[in-house]
Amino acid sequence: MQVNQYREALRLIHQSDFTNHAIAQAIGISANTVSKCRTVSEKNNWKWRSVQAFDDRQLVACFQHRREQNSEKIMPDWPHIYKLMQVKHQTLIQLWEEYREVYKYDAYSYSQFTHHYRKFISQVDICMRQVHYAGEIVFVDYAGKTIPYRDSKTGGEKKAQVFVGVLGCSNYTFAWASASQRLEDWVEAHNQMFTFFGGVPSVVVPDNLKSAVTTPGRNIVLNKTYKELCEYYGLVVVPSRVRRPQDKSKAEIGVKLITRWISVPLSRQQFFSVDEINAAIAERLPAFNQRSFKRLPGCRTSRFDELDKPALKELPLAPFEYVEWTSEQKVGPDYHIYVKGHAYSVPYRLVSEKVSARISAKTVEIFCLNKRVASHLRDDTQGETTTNPNHRPVSHQVYASQTVEGFISWAKSIGEATTNIVKAQFTGNPNHSLAGRKACSKLQFLAKSYGSERIERACQRALNIHSPTFTSVKSILQHGLDDASNNSNVVLTHIPKHSNVRGSNYYRQGGKGHA
Repeated sequence: MQVNQYREALRLIHQSDFTNHAIAQAIGISANTVSKCRTVSEKNNWKWRSVQAFDDRQLVACFQHRREQNSEKIMPDWPHIYKLMQVKHQTLIQLWEEYREVYKYDAYSYSQFTHHYRKFISQVDICMRQVHYAGEIVFVDYAGKTIPYRDSKTGGEKKAQVFVGVLGCSNYTFAWASASQRLEDWVEAHNQMFTFFGGVPSVVVPDNLKSAVTTPGRNIVLNKTYKELCEYYGLVVVPSRVRRPQDKSKAEIGVKLITRWISVPLSRQQFFSVDEINAAIAERLPAFNQRSFKRLPGCRTSRFDELDKPALKELPLAPFEYVEWTSEQKVGPDYHIYVKGHAYSVPYRLVSEKVSARISAKTVEIFCLNKRVASHLRDDTQGETTTNPNHRPVSHQVYASQTVEGFISWAKSIGEATTNIVKAQFTGNPNHSLAGRKACSKLQFLAKSYGSERIERACQRALNIHSPTFTSVKSILQHGLDDASNNSNVVLTHIPKHSNVRGSNYYRQGGKGHA
């Protein structure tokens, strides 16, 4: 079982009133596993917020012990059981008790009995009329028939996709056109649909398009953004099975009717944008929902007002904000990852770990093991870098703080002479001068060794002799020349005469004779 299934089961346990069986069907796991998740949650007094704080490894560790199935049990005659179950008022627990009386200790427990029975009937090709309760479920899909329009800028012809949503109880239908079936349009279609309904149902049944389901089949993996949308609205996602249109028959019928009464008539008109198409759909949709049923009294609108609308959950204060997730990437040795060509930092401890990024309109959040580890303001500047100083190792933080402003700020805390010496290191050089930064860094080391008072006096002495360099300051300190009582004259006003000093006459004579 995948960790995402554990997490989804726990979410539904805490955020819905679904039974174990309903949760098991929604996620594609056994009811026993859901029961186990519920038991562990109750035993540990978990809340959904505490479950969200776990990363994937921590969550899996809580469910590592598995009970092995006993293969020595005798399997019932499932075709015979299935045939008996077609009799009205026949219950499965009664058949299990008869089976247990015959095989006694070799019989399966009731939970295993029902598990294997469900597995058997899932392989039987049958179809039955489904009963949908008020406010419970909405079926969504894209219509195969598109609506053409001419781009007002390029003049080229394009085709708008038509999204259709049908409430299971009332058949109240929503339609909305978009430029594509991409994720951002899929998300916006759901926002528009819930606004149209004025509320949110409990369950949504989508098709297996990539914007909804990343990996179809038994172990379903939802698209991260779509899963986040459903969590935001408190929805349970039950994707239809692959090549099983009966799982979303309401959507199939809704698509056919929307195509017949809206898409086909509109395709004969001339449009120049998707917004114009949506305006035309909005005009026709009320009349479509007010068409009388053939076999039921009333219409879609009347049944919606009577049944679905009072049972829908309230809308959030704001619609879901579209976010985009990147695929996982390994953190490089510089503890940065690239998101849309821009580098963002993560804590240096995550070097070589795999992380993914959640991109919204304003922020970029980075996750490792399903837990947020970094957050930055979004910056789409290509090739640039956004770094949180706290993400650096201590040694890197120290080095990064070696700027002109940082050195001057430090020098001002000591004195005016030290400040002038620091400024002198960058005179005639750019602020990023490596030589200047090294000299200032060495001055800081001298201050730690000799103290602030001596470094200030030494800097003043170096300024007096017009030698504002680190070497001079160091020499003054080493020889104790910073002491005010030391009156050694280190400034030479002229060069004394010496036999080895050649004068101008020496060079006039072509290098002959003495000076």
